[in-house]
Amino acid sequence: MFDYSDDSKRLREAVRAEMSEKPPRKIKLPKVLAVIDQSGCTGCEACIQFCPVDCIELVPGPKFPDMGKLVEVDLDRCIGCKLCAKHCPWDTIHMIPSAESYDTANEWTLSSVIKAQVPVGDKIWPA
Repeated sequence: MFDYSDDSKRLREAVRAEMSEKPPRKIKLPKVLAVIDQSGCTGCEACIQFCPVDCIELVPGPKFPDMGKLVEVDLDRCIGCKLCAKHCPWDTIHMIPSAESYDTANEWTLSSVIKAQVPVGDKIWPA
């Protein structure tokens, strides 16, 4: 019978040594990111099907949280592939330069607009 434990240990150490020599992966931001203008979003979810990194999520709508859902892009996961904007039937997804995308998303997100109009202590939708 052959004992694999010594060979496995030697191979594991060789792989670890090889991996430690690799330079760290450079994280490159996309040139553009997808931002949804929620004032025109119908919540049809067509864009979700085309997203290769699954960064588009359903969020509750402002008036009827259980029925009127909208979609929102997680900008930290978006890779800027433009597939969602291409397949949006309502043309509410825009590709914005990375530097401006977070500010634009805050302006176009209905929850942020509604929160600014609702007095402190009032709820918009259930937590």
